[in-house]
Amino acid sequence: MRIGELDHYNIITADLDRSVAFYEQILGLRNGERPDFGIPGAWLYAGKRPVVHLIGVDENDKSGAGTIDHVAFRAEDFEATRETLTEKGVAFSQVDIPDFNLQQIFLHDPDGVKIELNFYSS
Repeated sequence: MRIGELDHYNIITADLDRSVAFYEQILGLRNGERPDFGIPGAWLYAGKRPVVHLIGVDENDKSGAGTIDHVAFRAEDFEATRETLTEKGVAFSQVDIPDFNLQQIFLHDPDGVKIELNFYSS
């Protein structure tokens, strides 16, 4: 078996609107088409692919099998991203890895999932 690129990750959230707003307004994903599964939810798209799936549950619902440590996305325009996060008051940290021509930004979504943004340069 060969594993390819990340398809999507799924988050169970007690505040669906807040999570959708975060992924749209902070990460620039687009809330798009989602099949009717009979439960509240949203699919957030990067380009043509739904990469973040959200399921809305009652705040007392403790379903879910485990914790996601972090999810990583390739990203572009490091400086513009830093500026946007700062303007929106989103806490983040950054790491420079010069041997790999890589700069990283780490932040958390409203449910505490760590997001890693990878900015590669040539």
